[in-house]
Amino acid sequence: MLKKRVAARIDIKNEFVIKGIHLEGLRKVGNPNDLAKFYYDEGVDEIFFMDAVAAYYDRNSLEEIISKAAKNVFVPITVGGGIRTINDITKALASGADKVAINTQAVRTPEIMDEASRIFGSQCIVASIQAKKIAHDKWEVCVDNGREATGLDVIQWARKLEQLGAGEIMITSIDQEGTKKGYDTALCNRIANTIHLPIIASGGAGSPQDISHLCINADVSAVAVASILHYNLSSINAIKCDLRSKGFNVRL
Repeated sequence: MLKKRVAARIDIKNEFVIKGIHLEGLRKVGNPNDLAKFYYDEGVDEIFFMDAVAAYYDRNSLEEIISKAAKNVFVPITVGGGIRTINDITKALASGADKVAINTQAVRTPEIMDEASRIFGSQCIVASIQAKKIAHDKWEVCVDNGREATGLDVIQWARKLEQLGAGEIMITSIDQEGTKKGYDTALCNRIANTIHLPIIASGGAGSPQDISHLCINADVSAVAVASILHYNLSSINAIKCDLRSKGFNVRL
């Protein structure tokens, strides 16, 4: 059995870690490099640095943060937000990132996914999907940090991203994000039953039990957590111990 991965998601605005609910009402919660080092020391498997406002300023401003983190953190680092061009990907990887997550630009110019996977390898390219539930068993793709609806069906878009060469899919439930009420298990399960890529689930973890419940009911490869760590509601060790007690293989 493949190990379930636990990733820390660190959303950043103007060099501060921020957190909100439904990707809105953002408030500062700490320093990104301090938190990254702390979560690494706790045993996290991966770290996601996401620029929460890159879409508004036509930029990706995380290179310095990534460069500092790479000197102290020795687990895979993914950077997302404002990745628009092959040059952006090149700079992110040169700064110390192992992977990039692409959302908005994949919707606007899908060919970037195919080009990026051919140049850098699919293992470097994470397709990020922000999903908003619009009806029973139906979700819409959103971009610009969840603020702009696209009209795209999430399940069909996930299938298209797989065809374009994405190596992983990171699915963020806007409805659950920041609520600490648990993941959108139905959404994750639908995607897992549609594509063959590793799935990273994000949005909703409030306890270790929320995470194990998701893993029991949907075939995800990894969970991304934020509030549960930022607000000291639990720890990496507690999350992994709960997963292990439920029969899942984890790196302790």
